[in-house]
Amino acid sequence: MHLEILVEEPSAEAALQNLLPAIIDQEVTFAIHAHQGKPDLLKKLPGKLKGYQAWLPPDGRIVVLVDRDEEDCESLKAGLEQIARDVGLTTRSMVGPGPTFQVLNRLAIEELEAWFFGDIEALHRAYPRIPLNLRTKAKFRDPDAIAGGTWETLERELQRKGYHRGGLQKISASRAISAHMDPGRNKSKSFQVFRRGLLELIR
Repeated sequence: MHLEILVEEPSAEAALQNLLPAIIDQEVTFAIHAHQGKPDLLKKLPGKLKGYQAWLPPDGRIVVLVDRDEEDCESLKAGLEQIARDVGLTTRSMVGPGPTFQVLNRLAIEELEAWFFGDIEALHRAYPRIPLNLRTKAKFRDPDAIAGGTWETLERELQRKGYHRGGLQKISASRAISAHMDPGRNKSKSFQVFRRGLLELIR
């Protein structure tokens, strides 16, 4: 089986390069295609899915991952589903649990960096001055509910401990943190929804 994965930006690509081998079987191959932000991905998505529909082999699957940001979750997801439906590709929500489907649409809530706060141990191992007890603080108990932007919060926490003083380098941070992440222990609900969906997709 082969996965074609569409993401918003290179930082998501860097994270998934480390995370996917920890989630999927070794015999599943994948290619990750980063875009220049969410608007770029959403603009190109109809054309890309139409192209995939024309050549996708029977064992080929597509994953679309976008940040929710401040958008309405249901509306954003419905839009992604409609784009797939319009070109004749099946999604998880179209077929229900069990049957084979071709496209997995998933949201990082509210941003990819929430997934990093979902695994404080990985954050600590990448940046040892970040204390493990960060996970006991009320603000970080539900990573998907962090207010004020998760990448801004990550930047503040790292800078407070002397890292990324010139500004968060998202790609290098994503690569460093994701290298230590354990998918099974992540506290981010949106990450676990992504993980479960991925396992269903390749089943």
